[in-house]
Order: sequence, then C-alpha cells, then structure tokens
Amino acid sequence: MTLSRRSLLTTTAAGASLPLFGRRARAQAATIKIGVLNDQSGPYRDTGGTSSVAAVQMAVDEFASKGFKVEVISADHQNKPDLGTQIASQWYDRDGVDVIMDVPTSSVGLAVAGVAKAKNKLHLNIGSATAELTNGACAPSVIHYIYDTYMLAKSTGGATVKSGGDSWFFITADYAFGKQLQADTSAMVLASGGKVAGSVAYPFPGTTDFSSFLLQAQASGAKVLGLANAGGDTVNSVKQAKEFGITIRIATMLMFITDVHALGLDVAQGLTLTESFYWDMNDKTRAFTKRFLPRSPNNYPNMIHAGNYSAALHFLKAVTDMGLPAAKASGAAIADRMKAMPVVDDAFQGSIRKDGRGMFPAYLFQVKKPSESKGKWDYYNQLQTTSAEDAYKPLSASTCSYIKA
Repeated sequence: MTLSRRSLLTTTAAGASLPLFGRRARAQAATIKIGVLNDQSGPYRDTGGTSSVAAVQMAVDEFASKGFKVEVISADHQNKPDLGTQIASQWYDRDGVDVIMDVPTSSVGLAVAGVAKAKNKLHLNIGSATAELTNGACAPSVIHYIYDTYMLAKSTGGATVKSGGDSWFFITADYAFGKQLQADTSAMVLASGGKVAGSVAYPFPGTTDFSSFLLQAQASGAKVLGLANAGGDTVNSVKQAKEFGITIRIATMLMFITDVHALGLDVAQGLTLTESFYWDMNDKTRAFTKRFLPRSPNNYPNMIHAGNYSAALHFLKAVTDMGLPAAKASGAAIADRMKAMPVVDDAFQGSIRKDGRGMFPAYLFQVKKPSESKGKWDYYNQLQTTSAEDAYKPLSASTCSYIKA
C-alpha cells in the first residue's frame, strides 16, 4: 500500500500522541483529584470560600504520601445551580475529579448531588444546610457532613422556644436552604405549642436592604424574628436591625464565627447560634486552629472550614484503606468505606450514618459581651450540647429511598 504525504503525517502524529495519552491516563489513574466548589465572591465567601480550599489542602498536606498523589482544584459556583451543575459534570467527566467537596448554597448542593448520583461519583457536602441531602435527595455516593436545617432548628430554635420565644416571624432567603430552614423551625415551634405569626421571603442572591422586612417583623407582634438566611445576608440583617432600633428578639438560625467577627461584639453580643465546631473548645481544636491560621490569616475556622479539613482527611484515609483502584471506581463504594470508619481528627470525632448523615454533636453558643472577651476571636460562651443522636432527624423518620430498600 502506498501512503500519501498527508496520510503519512496523520499516521505519524497519531502514533506520536499515543504515548502522551498513555502517560496522562497512567498519571490520572495514580492520582486522587479533589475539587472544592463553593462561593468565592458572594455572600458566603467568608463562611467557606478560599478558606475552605485552604482547609482541604491542609488535610492533603498533613495526610502526606500513601503511595498515590493528591491534587486539589477549586472553582466559584457564584451561587448558581446551573453553573454548579456544569462545573461538576466537567470535573467528573473530563477532568478526572474523584470527589467534589464543600458546595454551600443548598440549591447548588442539591444540583451537584444529582450529578454525583447519576455518575456514581462521590460528593462530600459540607456547606449546604438543607436536610434533603440525606432525605428526599439522598444518594449512595453523597455524604452530608457537619450540619443541616433539622439540627439548626432543634438546637437554636428549640432553645429559643424553651426560653419563652413561642411566636415567630421569619425573614427567609428565597431558595432551597431558606425555605427548608423556615419549614424545619416552624415545625419545631408548632410542635412545642408555639405559633408562626408570619414570614417574608426575599430574592437571593442580591438583596442588601432588609429594612422593610425588619419593620414587618416588628409590626407582627411576634416575640422572635427568625433569620432563615446566612453569611452576608445575616450580617446585613443584624446590622440593620440595630440601626433601625428593632426590639424584637432575633434568632440567627445559621450563623458562623466569621459572621460574628464581621459584626463585631458591640452588635452581635447576646445572639445565640449553633455550630458543630469552635476553635477554642479544647486542646485539639486549638492545635488545629494554630496550624490553619497561616493558611487563612484573615479567618479563624468555623464549622465549614473545619468540616472540609475533616472530610478530606477522612476520605483520604478511606482511599488508603480501600485501595486506589477500587476507590476511584465507585463513588458509592468509597462512601460506604467512609461510613464504616470512625471519624477521628483534631476538629471532629464522630461517625457517618448509613444515609450519609455525618453524626457530630451540636453546640449552642451565645456571643460574648465585649467585656467578656479575653482576646482575638474569643467570642463564644457555650450554653448547651445536643448529642449527635438527638441533633439529627432519626432514621425512622427518614425519606431516603436507598436505605429503605
């Protein structure tokens, strides 16, 4: 057979590319790739953002080599479910990402969980709050790590009702997280014999002026204003409540130490909130924080940052235990291995339930007065602890389909 010059060049180029493709395939097969997907420019940039990326990288660095390489990449989903879906599909299909982590903003978290379920890829959700991730939207390859709307309603909401806050008005971010948090807290209020006097939903993201909503809450006659929002929206709501002289008691249903720092103790003092981690809780959390701060000097760690560290470390331990080829082959299989192993690190000690629910205690804190704070980021007094077994919806009430099969 006679080859033309064009055919010869084409054949030579194709042959030359085969070793390159082979090297890439071999390198990908010997590497665990972690994608951190979150809000890096919007209202949740401080509650997660680049500090969450730093926490994951810290876990990778401390894990050290166990016979395979680990690579961390990140992206900003801009709180857009369609963008989150697009990035997740590209990472799983084209870029060889083995696990997508963090993903705050419940609408985006649910969308990414759907992609992970369809492709049997692992998704470790740290930042989303919706309890649907381990209920109606559950999947064998999805783990929801450190908190959810049910836990927040049980801890912060329950304590508020017990102390006399039996009538509520909600200001709610109008998307999956806000709606679920209002629903879970309302159910708890009603079950305790209280009532919901009213609510108002606002467009998310993009709302910065909460004055009219705050005035509606004040006029409702309710004893408690439930803020079913988070991040920058919570900070703005609390600041504006003080500016407008709102006297109704405020329940910050999802608040982080980074939000308290943004507000300052003069404004935030007396607020109650729930986190599953506090940097100054014990020697281990202080040691973790000491290692974390050089990587994130402007943010002390909150439960999302610490959760990203813990989940990444636990994942890498499971990969080592299971073996690299098997871990990369099935998201459901590596999730099962993670569920079979206890979670033990400087930030968290607990377990992962068979529905993918991370089981860790919930801590109710009250923000200190300025006169009580003894130093930098010394912001919390602990009021109570809710055990993991009591903090989360029991399996008997779960709507997760694959654990019912």
